[in-house]
Amino acid sequence: MRIVIVGCGRVGSRVATEFAAEGHRISIVDQRQESFRRLPERFPGQLVLGTGIDEDVLRSAGIESADVFIAVTEDDNTNIMAAQIAQVVYRVPKVILRIYDPERAEVYRGLGLTVICPTRTVADMIEQQVREGHPTRVSD
Repeated sequence: MRIVIVGCGRVGSRVATEFAAEGHRISIVDQRQESFRRLPERFPGQLVLGTGIDEDVLRSAGIESADVFIAVTEDDNTNIMAAQIAQVVYRVPKVILRIYDPERAEVYRGLGLTVICPTRTVADMIEQQVREGHPTRVSD
């Protein structure tokens, strides 16, 4: 698969490394050169310096032939805009993005995007751990 990732932070670099190890063609975009240091020394993918909402940058990363697009910058707005460009302009078959704001995550899920909301996921996991072995009680 051809995978374009916007954001080379902890999540983006990890996903890029894992998929590259499986033999997928990876391009990873970040606006900070130093972010690419998170990747292995001999990372086989393409590194693209720039912002993930710039169409020239996205074309340089190979978005026109991408099977999957992943937006995992630290900024919800950038992730949303980049994902919408991938979905609407380039018609990438699978678009995945991270949104921290649970309310906004639901809105963009409704638009057909695959949204990962770590805020909601972690809160659900904590609630589950608290309730495990402790039935929910309602006080009078």
